[in-house]
Amino acid sequence: MSTKKVASNHKVEVRIAVVNVARELSFECPLTSEEIRVALNTALSSQTPLVLSDARGGQIIVPADKIGFIEIGEQSERRVGFGTL
Repeated sequence: MSTKKVASNHKVEVRIAVVNVARELSFECPLTSEEIRVALNTALSSQTPLVLSDARGGQIIVPADKIGFIEIGEQSERRVGFGTL
């Protein structure tokens, strides 16, 4: 049994603020940050809903006119342990 990761799934952390909603939508998306930007620009220019998938296979649909902001960040490697190095 090996403890090494064989393949690392690239996930991007996405936060979407919706107008007139107190909480932000926060999820991990399997798309690259560039693919998310293209989807956002397309949704905003054509006034169609922004549709993104999350890492678990669900879909997040936000009307283009209700998007307050979107924060796209790279997912960092989670560290496990008790000490600080």
